[in-house]
Amino acid sequence: MPDVTPAPDDAHCKTSTTESPETTTGSSSQHVEKLRKMLFRRMLVGVNDGRYFLGLFHCVDKQGNILLQDAVEYRSARHNAPSPTEQRSLGLILIPAACRSSCHVDCSVEETMSLLSLNK
Repeated sequence: MPDVTPAPDDAHCKTSTTESPETTTGSSSQHVEKLRKMLFRRMLVGVNDGRYFLGLFHCVDKQGNILLQDAVEYRSARHNAPSPTEQRSLGLILIPAACRSSCHVDCSVEETMSLLSLNK
């Protein structure tokens, strides 16, 4: 799965107020189109406290917050638990950009190469 974790300064998370509308619209529409191709794909998102969420990518807002549909939470279990990880179904969740540590999308090799150029 490709790593598509945006840095806080990436153009697809925020638009700069110093750019002209013509340059912002051109690059922004390319990023929006790439994000549209990822809609409803399985996405694994890691958060700062060590938990992971697996669900269908539903949307991302301008601040970089991610909505996952049919999400399942995975976390490390207690030492005496029979399984090394616990899981629970959550449904529709919002993962704040500030809490996100990693983000991976399930896709083919060709799509992976296309997504790797997301920051360009």
